[in-house]
Amino acid sequence: MSPTDATTASAVDRTDPDVTSCTVSDPAAPPDADALYAPDADPGCDDTLDMRLPEELFAPLAVGGETAVTTRGDLLDDVPAWKPATTPAGPFRLVPVRIERDVPLISRWMNDPAVAAFWELAGPETVTADHLRGQLDGDGRTVPCLGVLGTTPMSYFEIYRADLDPLARYYPARPHDTGIHLLIGGVADRGHGIGTTLLRAVADLVLDHRPRCTRVIAEPDVRNTPSVSAFLSAGFRFSAEVELPDKRAALMIRDRALRDVL
Repeated sequence: MSPTDATTASAVDRTDPDVTSCTVSDPAAPPDADALYAPDADPGCDDTLDMRLPEELFAPLAVGGETAVTTRGDLLDDVPAWKPATTPAGPFRLVPVRIERDVPLISRWMNDPAVAAFWELAGPETVTADHLRGQLDGDGRTVPCLGVLGTTPMSYFEIYRADLDPLARYYPARPHDTGIHLLIGGVADRGHGIGTTLLRAVADLVLDHRPRCTRVIAEPDVRNTPSVSAFLSAGFRFSAEVELPDKRAALMIRDRALRDVL
């Protein structure tokens, strides 16, 4: 995520009863989306890796005494149908990405040096297109979205099933843990608390629309202090430092049980 907040994270408690060890030595468009913004609007690190889903995950699951069926393409409870959120900055919603419509804009963001330093997707539009296509052509465990504030696309989100992601090899994952990746597109939207506002809004959207999810997860690079600080200000707690293949990450968790407290 790009810099969004100036709050320091120095006072974070680095102990967490949920975490025993986080280092693994051998890790095995809604119908009216086009009306939300103009494609040529001027806008003011992390890949989800590949891991095969076992077939049993698509079997019926018992939820609250009832049987819920998880199907391919619906692993995140229909993100395109999620309702907009009301935020201090204005109405906000997630609009699932369309390659032909959104690649130029997202690629421009990815080539901003502040973004490229952590996302590592700078280059021609094909680099961004390949990154997006890998998610859109997958099994539905990750949904790339534009974050639209009012009618302006100004951020990029990836909502993903952390428990079905290789990240789950590095922390004690729980069923339906849901992860967030974020970048703020426009420089003018950074450093004013917008990132914190959007992170809280999206975490709330996850918890509102995914009743089986008890925690929202994030793993920003520990070097990205503004990002870590934005998560803290958005009600996430620091859980542990996690050594991932491509970075040392700060494992951030927003608990449903603490939603009204933090």
